[in-house]
Amino acid sequence: MSRDRDRWIRIHADPAFQRLHDEKTRFLWGLMAFAVGYYFLLPLGAAWFTDLYRKPVWGAINLGLLFALSQFAVAWGVAWLYARRAARFDRMAAALERQAGEP
Repeated sequence: MSRDRDRWIRIHADPAFQRLHDEKTRFLWGLMAFAVGYYFLLPLGAAWFTDLYRKPVWGAINLGLLFALSQFAVAWGVAWLYARRAARFDRMAAALERQAGEP
């Protein structure tokens, strides 16, 4: 148990770990802020910009419907971006773990 604790202390004290943690935190908070902000644009826009959302684009399809459907594309984009960046974070963490395993 003490060996694991000492290993974690070494990892936590490593400046590379601090950079990884800070970069990951900034990325996740930024991504979350964007996703939540984009999500709430739909009900806010529908409440306050009804004329804009009712503007016809093609037949019965209007801007509001297109914006609502864009929520799916944005969600997939956020997931894709997260998966790409998470793979990079995982590689960085694995390198730190290998390095901490050395005495």
